[in-house]
Amino acid sequence: MIALGGVIGAGLFVGTGAGIALAGPAVLISFALAGILALLVLRMLAEMAAEHPSGGAFSVHAEKAIGPWAGFTVGWTYWAAVGVVLAVEATGAAKIASGWVPAVPQWVWVLIFMSALTAVNLVGVRNFGEFEFWFAGLKVAAIVLFLALGTAAIAGLLPGVDSPGTQNLSDFLPHGWGGVIAGFMAVVFAFGGLEVVTIAAADAENPQHAVKKAVRTSMTRLLVFYLGSMAVVVTLLPWNDSEVGASPYVAVLNRIGIPAAGQIMNVVIFVALLSAINATLYGAARMLSSLAERGEAPKALLTKKNGVPRNAVLASTAFGFFSVLLNYLWPDTVFLLLLNAVGSALLVVWAFIAISQIRLRRTMENPAVPMWGYPYLSWLALAAIVGIIVLMLSDEQARGQILSTGVLVAVVAAVALSRSALRLRHHDRA
Repeated sequence: MIALGGVIGAGLFVGTGAGIALAGPAVLISFALAGILALLVLRMLAEMAAEHPSGGAFSVHAEKAIGPWAGFTVGWTYWAAVGVVLAVEATGAAKIASGWVPAVPQWVWVLIFMSALTAVNLVGVRNFGEFEFWFAGLKVAAIVLFLALGTAAIAGLLPGVDSPGTQNLSDFLPHGWGGVIAGFMAVVFAFGGLEVVTIAAADAENPQHAVKKAVRTSMTRLLVFYLGSMAVVVTLLPWNDSEVGASPYVAVLNRIGIPAAGQIMNVVIFVALLSAINATLYGAARMLSSLAERGEAPKALLTKKNGVPRNAVLASTAFGFFSVLLNYLWPDTVFLLLLNAVGSALLVVWAFIAISQIRLRRTMENPAVPMWGYPYLSWLALAAIVGIIVLMLSDEQARGQILSTGVLVAVVAAVALSRSALRLRHHDRA
C-alpha cells in the first residue's frame, strides 16, 4: 500500500492532462513507456534493497557501488528535493482547502497540514504505516470506482450515457511519434515516489520478503490503474477537449453525469496530497538519518524514540514550515516556482540507481530479487533516463527545470568531493 500510495498522487489525477494534450490518445503509449521505465528502476532498486536493506536505500547502494561521494550526492540531493516537494504538496492541499473554507488563509492551511503530519511521523512508524494504509486505500478505491464507471459507460451499460465506441480513438497519433515522446517526458514524473517502498522496507520485520512482495504486486497494479484510467479518458472524450486538458478525471465524471464531479475529485486529490506529504516526510527523514549514521550528516540527527529518528523528521520539515511564509507572501505563484525548482531530481536519483545496480550486481551471487535481463535492461533503463535529460535540455520550457536541478546536484557533488579530499589529506598526514 505504501508503494501504491507513494505513486498515486496529484500528478495522476491532474498532471496527466498535459500528457493527453501533447500525445492525444497515443498518451497510452507514452504511459506504457514511462511505466516500463519505472518498473525497471523499481526492480533494480529492489534487487539492491533485498541484499542491503537500509533506510538510506539508493544512497547506501551508490556509496557501495561508486564511492562515498556518490552516496553523499544522491542522498543529499534526494533529501533537498523532497524537502521542497513537501512544500509543494502542502501548498497544493492548502489551495483546495482554501476553496472549501475561504475564510481561512492559504498559509494557515499549510501550517495545519505540516503540523499534523509531522506529529504522525513523530509518534511511531506503525502510526505512519496505518495512516498511509488508509490514505492509499482511499485513492485505490477512487481509481477502481472510476475504472468501473468508465468501462460501463464505454460498454453502453450506464442509463442516459451514449457509448462513443471507438470514434475518439480514430485520430490516435494527432501529433505523430514526436507527440508520444513529448507525452512520455510529461508523464514519467507521475511515477515519482516509488522509491519510498524500499526505504520503508528497512523498517519491516523481514525486509527481503517485504521488498519482493511489494515489487511483485505494486507495479503491475499501478500499470493497470494508470493505463486503464487513461484508456477510459481518451475513449470517452475527444483528446483535444479543453476540459480534458484541465482535469481529465473531472471531465469523465461530468460526461457520465456524476453530480458535483469537480468537488468529488477535489476530495480525492486532497487525500492524495496528504498521503504524499506523509510518505515524502517519512522517506526524507529516513534518508537524513542514514546519512547521519554514515557520518555524512550531523550526529544529532540520529536521536531516536520508538524507532523514529525524531531530529531527522523535524529537520526534514524545515522547508515545509518555511513555505508557510512563502504562502503568506506569494500565495498565487509559490506552487509553480517550487515545482520547477526540483521537478527533475527524480531523474538524477533514477540514474544513480541504475549505475549502482549495474556495478553492485557483479558482487552478488544469487540475488533474492534478480533484475530481469541483466545487464541489457539495466543499460536500456539508464540510456532512457539520459535520453529524457537530453530531450529536456533541448526543450525551451523544460530546460530551466533540468538546469536548476543540475545546479543543485553540482553543488552537492562539489561538497562531497571536497569532503573526500579533506579526509584523504587527514589520512595521509596520520
